[in-house]
Amino acid sequence: MSKKIVVITGSPRKNGNSFAMTDAFIKAAEAKGHSVKRYDAAMQKIGGCHACETCFKTGKACSFDDDFNIIAPSILEADVVVFTTPLYWYSFPAQIKGVIDRVYSFCVAGKDIAGKECALIACCEEEDASVMDGIRIPYEKSIALLNWKSIGEVLIPGVLKVGDINKTDGCKQAAALADKL
Repeated sequence: MSKKIVVITGSPRKNGNSFAMTDAFIKAAEAKGHSVKRYDAAMQKIGGCHACETCFKTGKACSFDDDFNIIAPSILEADVVVFTTPLYWYSFPAQIKGVIDRVYSFCVAGKDIAGKECALIACCEEEDASVMDGIRIPYEKSIALLNWKSIGEVLIPGVLKVGDINKTDGCKQAAALADKL
C-alpha cells in the first residue's frame, strides 16, 4: 500500500550529512511506490508558536501566516511524518523546532492526527551518540503525546564536515527505514 510521506528537514546546509541521509530515505521510499513531499524548514520562513490558541480559526493552521501554513495541510494528510536534522547545541535546530512546536496547532484545533507513523533521522559532530538525547527524547515524548508510532530512529554520531556521512552506514540505515513502512 502506497503511503503519503512528509519529510521535514532542519539543516541549512543543502549538501550536508543530514541531507544525504534524507535523500537516501526519500529515494528508497519513492522506489517502493510511496509519495513523498519534502519541506526544508531552514529555507522557509517559519517562526515559533505564539501560544495565541487561535489555530485554524482563520482557515489556516496558524493565524500568523508564514510557511508553516504551507506545511500543515501536508502533515494533516500524511500517513508518515519524517524529521531529519543535525544536532545543534544538543537539541533541534531552530529551523525545524518552529515546525515541531507548531504541530501544537492540530491539538488546539482538535484535529485528529493520531495514528500516523513517523521516523527520526539525525546526525551530530560528537562521537558519543548519547548527546543526541536532546533530539531523541523530545521526539519520543512528542510522538507519544500525539499517538504516533515510530518506525525507527537513525542517529549517526561523528559527522561534521560535508561528506563525513559517507564514512558511516547512515545513508544505508536511512534508506532501510523505507522497508519499515
